Amino acid sequence: MEQCLWPQGSELLQAYHDEEWCRPARDDRYIFEMLTLEGAQAGLSWNIVLAKRQAYQSAFNNFEIEYCAGLTDADLEAIKENYQVIKHFSKLQSVRSNAEAVLKIQREFGSFADFLWSYVDFKPIINNWTADTEIPAQSSLSVRISKNLKKRGFKFMGPVITYSFLQAVGMVDDHIISCSFHTLNTN
Repeated sequence: MEQCLWPQGSELLQAYHDEEWCRPARDDRYIFEMLTLEGAQAGLSWNIVLAKRQAYQSAFNNFEIEYCAGLTDADLEAIKENYQVIKHFSKLQSVRSNAEAVLKIQREFGSFADFLWSYVDFKPIINNWTADTEIPAQSSLSVRISKNLKKRGFKFMGPVITYSFLQAVGMVDDHIISCSFHTLNTN
């Protein structure tokens, strides 16, 4: 069976493809982790970000949202200096501001997951691409969600990053139809 081509050549990408990509996630902490990592990726390769994932988990207390919302600039400077994270300070500050925005959404909607999944009536969008080259970089959905997230104070959440994020949390299944993971995890 033909698999998606994008992860080939990297054990890290292949494991992410096989174990996480396009699998519906409803846990706010995990969703926040994916949001953070996708934002960190802006301008970089996903492989670089995945290679730094453990450092991010250590630096940000396993992406505990309240912890991240309470970080000071001094805390973020210490993270920048002491952890193998991407050193772009605005990206590090976005972890805090995005955590603050998630907490507001949780208060308003009960959970970040419920807020996001309401955009797709709580069911993943399953695309039927025959080749990786058909997968778009963004969609009308990612544009709509990106605008709302930015309005709510989120940083590093343009339509392209948002589309990757929707794939990461399984709101969009973009496995090609010949991939053994296509529609496998859509419950």
